Amino acid sequence: MDKYFAKSELIPAVVQDAETNAVLMVAYMNKESLQKSLETGFTWFWSRSRNELWNKGASSGNLQKIVEIYSDCDDDTLLIKVIQQGEKVACHTGNYSCFYTKIM
Repeated sequence: MDKYFAKSELIPAVVQDAETNAVLMVAYMNKESLQKSLETGFTWFWSRSRNELWNKGASSGNLQKIVEIYSDCDDDTLLIKVIQQGEKVACHTGNYSCFYTKIM
């Protein structure tokens, strides 16, 4: 696991719906959040704003069950394929995906 954090204590994690392939969100992971994700089978991230671990969906009920995890070719970014549970929304705004604002 150390190889993923060789360049930084935090790495980006792209979360993708395993059924639709839609990109749901991007969050950051540290070693502890990755370990908890692997142990529990649900996504855990490091909140940069609150400076603490958070289990995605624990308070809203919109948990993310991990199906697969991939690393990129540089081993410094993760792709996490999940099945959304609850209301099937990933964004704290209540949207299915955090990527709902079209720029162009």
